Amino acid sequence: MVTIMAALLAAGPAFTDFTMADIDGKSTSFKAFKGKVALVVNTASRCGLTPQYAGLEALYQKYKDQGFIVLGFPANDFKEQEPGSNKEIKAFCTEKYGVTFPMFGKVVVTGLEKAPLYRWLLESSKTEQEIEWNFAKFLVHRDGKTVERFAPKVTPEDKALGKAIEAALREE
Repeated sequence: MVTIMAALLAAGPAFTDFTMADIDGKSTSFKAFKGKVALVVNTASRCGLTPQYAGLEALYQKYKDQGFIVLGFPANDFKEQEPGSNKEIKAFCTEKYGVTFPMFGKVVVTGLEKAPLYRWLLESSKTEQEIEWNFAKFLVHRDGKTVERFAPKVTPEDKALGKAIEAALREE
């Protein structure tokens, strides 16, 4: 019994173990995403990469019926490019880019105050490198453990990202 418990603790948390506040402040358990392929993205509304929202929405629409979800996490970590309130961010995303994928409340994605989810994403992607800018992407596989990292400049239209999403969707 002790050996089983030690093994479970050593395995660490899975993606579905997290609970976070969505953009409206409602607590959201990631258990709702169990068995899905998730693309987790730190976003910003006043960044040169902000137009990626359109591509992220297109990816979500293309693959959502196959078990894919995009999860947006606004962050103000880089040159204060996400200064608005959650309400303002939500309005911007829906009005300017027609975002329908789940958005969450603002988080910190770098440094000592980094959100536990982002600590987990960095550890799970086996990189010590901090997130370098807005729109860093983490692809979480259906198993809730496997994580692939894509740089901010990798656009949602990038063939490598599309191939990785399709491969993850084929996994059971």
